[in-house]
Amino acid sequence: MARSIRLEFEGAFYHVMARGNRRAAIFVDDQDRRFFFEMP
Repeated sequence: MARSIRLEFEGAFYHVMARGNRRAAIFVDDQDRRFFFEMP
């Protein structure tokens, strides 16, 4: 069964999780990690 549509609200805070396949690293280095967190 598919997950229901996620509701989005302007100005709301959301918890974001990111994980690589088979728990592999998702960032190459610290610069890559900073780029991810500085994205709008």
